Amino acid sequence: MNEIELKYGCNPNQKPARIFMADGGSLPVTVLNGKPGYINFLDALNSWQLVKELKENTGVVAAASFKHVSPAGAALGYPLDDILHRMYHLDFGLQLSPLACAYARARGADRMSSYGDWIALSDVCDMSTAQIIKPEVTDGIIAPVYEPEALQILSSKKNGGYNIVSIDPAYVPNPIEHKQVFGITFEQGRNSLKIDSSMLDNIVTENKTLTDGQKRDLVLSLITLKYTQSNSVCYVQDGQVIGVGAGQQSRIHCTRLAGQKADNWQLRHMPKVLALPFREDVSKPNRDNAIDVYLGDTPEDVIGEDIWAETFNRRPEPLTAAEKKGWLSKVTGVALGSDAFFPFGDNIERACRSGVTAIVEPGGSIRDQHVIDTCNKYGIVMAFCGLRLFHH
Repeated sequence: MNEIELKYGCNPNQKPARIFMADGGSLPVTVLNGKPGYINFLDALNSWQLVKELKENTGVVAAASFKHVSPAGAALGYPLDDILHRMYHLDFGLQLSPLACAYARARGADRMSSYGDWIALSDVCDMSTAQIIKPEVTDGIIAPVYEPEALQILSSKKNGGYNIVSIDPAYVPNPIEHKQVFGITFEQGRNSLKIDSSMLDNIVTENKTLTDGQKRDLVLSLITLKYTQSNSVCYVQDGQVIGVGAGQQSRIHCTRLAGQKADNWQLRHMPKVLALPFREDVSKPNRDNAIDVYLGDTPEDVIGEDIWAETFNRRPEPLTAAEKKGWLSKVTGVALGSDAFFPFGDNIERACRSGVTAIVEPGGSIRDQHVIDTCNKYGIVMAFCGLRLFHH
């Protein structure tokens, strides 16, 4: 098939709309179910590149949760402990494959942002992964292949209209890419930059020690940033993205936004949060929203005297600022990547408050030494990769 007609473009008034191969060749994607739209395919093709590159780099299956052409989460397929099972609302009776674990982690990074996501899987979608996807609110999925049972499970979503796309894993795009803006054609070489641990060799801080786990997480952050709308920064822990700040004009705003998401992920580990007494009839999305509000500055919006019974069996005790600060003060081992240089040390100060101990960024700022000095102040190891990763 050379082209796929779409219902409309980014918005309903933008017609006609299609995806097609300008060279007359066959599309590398096949729609197996549903009718994906313009933004769906933007998410699908960006997210597929991310998980494909993660798998090629690490040898571990990978998954991503995309929203509006940026990842809300991305992760490798490592097993989940009991706390993560509870955080991600997973049935303990489920036997989770590595790929299912990868998607549970990707979705779990920022469950609020992942609501209505597009899913990308690096490998064959198995029944285990389809089973954890089935109850989630999601727009569609892309994977190289689907097991028959998995395809049947996914095809039943949205009253049979769930978007399911397969892609040829051997497809290699043209090295020159084009796009049009306001009737003007832009041309550039495709960003085929290979990201691996060699990009971490230039360590510029007094602390020169990078563990294998830190290297893995820093590489994961860079590959994620390669497919995230710029400016962007990415916090990672234990093979899982835990906070992405995308599309901000100011880098410190990226660092703060992603840091707050990472902090919320850490706070969701707290026994007081895990023990919130939700009513059985409260859906997963409503639980996620209630947890987000509970962790925020206005918890009374869900635990107030006149409203708590709508969500809980009993009125929860508030989580105090002191409790949150105390929990976060013990967090450590977080990795941070930035798609461009940090212009000021305030980014490092903010990252440190989220437990960051390893950083990778391009370097090249006139204030590099100030940034390095701030890392040295906290014993953080930082590498300059020397390459910018802007994506638009």
